[in-house]
Amino acid sequence: MRARNLALTATAVALAAGGVTLPLAGTATAAGTGTVRKDDFNGDGYRDLAIGTPGANSVTVTYGSAAGVGTSRATTVTQNTAGVPGVTEQGDEFGESVTSGDLNSDGYADLVVGAPGEKTAGKPEGTVTVVWGGKDGFKKGGKTLTAPADSERRFGEAAVFVDIDGDEVANLAVISGDSWWFYPDGVPEDGRAIGLETDFLPQGVRLDNMTAGHFTSKDGYTYVLTGERADGGAYTAYMKGGAGDYGYWSGVLAEGNAPSASRDPLAVGDVNGDGYDDLVTGNPRVGRGGAISVRYGADAKLGAPVTYTQDSAGVPGTGETDDAFGWSVAAGDVTGDGRADIAVGVPGETSGETAPRGAGAVVVLKGGAHGPHDGRVWHQDTPKVPGVGEKGDVFGSTVRLKDVNKDGKADLAVGAGGEDIGSGRSERRDAGAVWVLRGSSAGITAASATSFNGSDFGVRLPPGAGGVGKAFGESLR
Repeated sequence: MRARNLALTATAVALAAGGVTLPLAGTATAAGTGTVRKDDFNGDGYRDLAIGTPGANSVTVTYGSAAGVGTSRATTVTQNTAGVPGVTEQGDEFGESVTSGDLNSDGYADLVVGAPGEKTAGKPEGTVTVVWGGKDGFKKGGKTLTAPADSERRFGEAAVFVDIDGDEVANLAVISGDSWWFYPDGVPEDGRAIGLETDFLPQGVRLDNMTAGHFTSKDGYTYVLTGERADGGAYTAYMKGGAGDYGYWSGVLAEGNAPSASRDPLAVGDVNGDGYDDLVTGNPRVGRGGAISVRYGADAKLGAPVTYTQDSAGVPGTGETDDAFGWSVAAGDVTGDGRADIAVGVPGETSGETAPRGAGAVVVLKGGAHGPHDGRVWHQDTPKVPGVGEKGDVFGSTVRLKDVNKDGKADLAVGAGGEDIGSGRSERRDAGAVWVLRGSSAGITAASATSFNGSDFGVRLPPGAGGVGKAFGESLR
């Protein structure tokens, strides 16, 4: 993602409340992979939390355990880490995007890090680095992939690792500023990426994010890409297919000023429990305070968007200018009931009459057969949540739901890109921090909540490099 400006002013265009989507054409051609240990980097059976800090060109992995995640068991990876190719340089944005998967089939998840700002003489802009996981963490080095075409810009904006061609072997797919690429089976090799056979992307598009899910088949994957058109309007599109027709089965889900059009925020989860993945998108610019939309998966099609704002039934709060509801979204089963719950970042929220402006909050909506409902709000002034909400903290600038203590319930990780660390002359403004709140059968709980920041792991931002889009916790995987 490009660094984003959180200030959404009253001059933003008011958007219509409705929206339509095109049903996905064709039949699914890919089979699910059931990838083992997708984000268990050290192979201990617990999912790990990866935290990207593009302003410091680093990714910190804090390892999951029965006690959750914390500062005692963690590794920070940079391009200066032994065995990792490259050299850390200001502006590389190493950690801007983070994903994972067992790319070399050794039973350990590998870390996949995008550095879309990296510039190397004689090479296109941007790289993706694969750092090999292992029993002792990241001790096996890694390899770097560069953009396959000289004209590429910002290669590594996002990446996913799923089985695209139905042979039960997952493939790495990567987007650059205006292109989509995937690598054949096996360990990705530089220069071997394959592009779209049918280029459906509009001229001048700037892609920011990508995800994939079982939206239209319980076996096959559909990709969803988000970004901006050349005229600045939002762009949200889908793509599916098989060998020889990548890009042929594609279309626009929403664009321009449509409330369900997203420039970036994406999440995947089975919200209604019907066995199909559902697509959650965020649009913080909609109306007074922002919105999210849910498109329900079904056989051979993705449903029309259902849009929610803070003024919708079951969603706490009231939509207000600059709330930025939908700035970030995540999906995961918090309660263990088999349905994905939705976390929505509201980083511009002012919680309560005396709370400082822009302290931020997160709304967690419970999944259900009839859609998300029964929302609750969490922020730094919620009892037992560490810290105190301050002006410009933007708590909720990033969110992630995943089970890091293996109790069958997703835990909530929250980033606050505007959090200041320290005090007095040693204070570092907009350094960022991350909170982790536990999932339970009753929902998210603040009991045993924890927080940490870059200084806890030796990550320090260069002067002026922090803030939303660059700080500790910009990427949560």
